[in-house]
Amino acid sequence: MNDEMAALRRFVQEMTRLAGSASGEAALMAGARPLLQRLIADDGWLPQACTRAHPEFYQQFLLHCDPLERFSLVSFVWGPGQRTPIHDHGVWGLIGMLRGAEVGQRYRVGDDGRLQPEGRAQRLDPGDIEAVSPTLGDIHQVANASLETASISIHLYGANIGAVARHVFDPATGAAKPFVSGYSSARVPNLWDRSAEIRNALAGAATGSVPSPGTA
Repeated sequence: MNDEMAALRRFVQEMTRLAGSASGEAALMAGARPLLQRLIADDGWLPQACTRAHPEFYQQFLLHCDPLERFSLVSFVWGPGQRTPIHDHGVWGLIGMLRGAEVGQRYRVGDDGRLQPEGRAQRLDPGDIEAVSPTLGDIHQVANASLETASISIHLYGANIGAVARHVFDPATGAAKPFVSGYSSARVPNLWDRSAEIRNALAGAATGSVPSPGTA
């Protein structure tokens, strides 16, 4: 039996080491990008409970939150045609596309206090990564690129994003309203239950066929 949590567990371990050794937004984002790139290269690790679209609302499933809240990893599930309000994050973030596609439009606050589009809308396809942060550009709106199927992106943030006080913006006036996103209800993946892996190893030992490292 394959350990379906191995890729996610490895990401969490490596990201925890990075959070403890790197300092500053730029270093953390630079170190985290290849880790996220490897994670989204295959989606066999994503638990089914964190892939389910809601008929009315996009879902934000927590995959892992660092015990010291230095980072969090979230699965965003977009139903057909679903989109966010215009919002900010307040912390750095990396958005990796896993399944389907999404389209994001960045905004900035103009001198008159109103929102202005910044550049053209950008499409993310599987394997693509986009960065957001207060220093790089932090206000955007994101939508599922499909009106027929669900899409899933994996978001890495430099905080416990579900507990960060952020803002949504009125598209007409630019007025900011505070909000805290929380998380959608789902079972958080148990990264540390390796019982299936160990049972498989024990069964192999009993029959004289011990799996090679990394295959159990």
